[in-house]
Order: sequence, then C-alpha cells, then structure tokens
Amino acid sequence: MPGAPASGAGSAGAPGGGADREFLSLERELTVFLRRARASQGEMAREVHPDLESAAYGLLVRLDECGRQRATELAAYIGVGKATMSRQLRALEDLGLVAREPDPADGRAWLVHLTDEGRSRVGRVREARRARYVSQLAHWDPREVAELARLLHQLNLGMEK
Repeated sequence: MPGAPASGAGSAGAPGGGADREFLSLERELTVFLRRARASQGEMAREVHPDLESAAYGLLVRLDECGRQRATELAAYIGVGKATMSRQLRALEDLGLVAREPDPADGRAWLVHLTDEGRSRVGRVREARRARYVSQLAHWDPREVAELARLLHQLNLGMEK
C-alpha cells in the first residue's frame, strides 16, 4: 500500500518506529558526543601533564570543584572500583598533582586533595576549555546553553541510579 510504513516501522514497539526512533536518535548522538568527549578529555589531560592518563582528568576536576574527598567517595562518583581508584591516585601523586592527608574525622581514612601545582594546572586547562565552549556556542542563545546544561545534569543524575 503506497505511503504505508514497511512491516511495523511505524509502530511504537518495532525497532526504528514510533518512540524507538527518538531513542535511536539519542543513542546515535550520544555515541558521537562521547567519542568526541573522550578525545577532548585526552587532550585536556595531556595539557595538565604529558603523562596524565585521560581517565584521571575527571578526578582532578572533581577535586577542583569539591575539595578534599575520600578515595571511596571519588571511586563512587567516577564509577570505578577501589583498586582502580588507588592506582589512579598513586599516579596522580607521583605526578605531584594530588596529595593525601589523614581524615581528622576517621584516623583510618585518607583525604585526597589537589596540590597547589595540581590546582594551577587544572585551573588553566578548565579556563581554556570554557573559552572554547564560549567560542563554539557563541551563536547559541544563553537560555539554550542553560537548558542543555540542565538536561545533561538530569541525564547524569538518572545514570547514577
């Protein structure tokens, strides 16, 4: 029949049809976005320190924003295990970007924080990244930028569960 959808392509339950179309589009756009974000994160990590692993950049940003934290809090936020977190923190310590100190609330635990050098390097890279966003999104209405940030925050909260 002319104009009729091919075998269920228009039904909500069929792959590529109805509500699935929006989720396929979301999956496609997130795939491209995440690929670009990983590449960008690698560049930013190298700008902080040439030997910095890409994955560790997020830890530095979290410490920059939230201050001293336990390794277990960082691991939960980033979504990695304790062993992975310990390895990443050791590497960051070796680079002189973070330091540990005893937690005054619990003598058995340690708090991790940026060193002055780490704070300075992360600050420079974050400022350069914000400037790139301002340049790349200069043609956007500021309300659209705010809405994008709100929606991404909502998505991130939903993925924590």
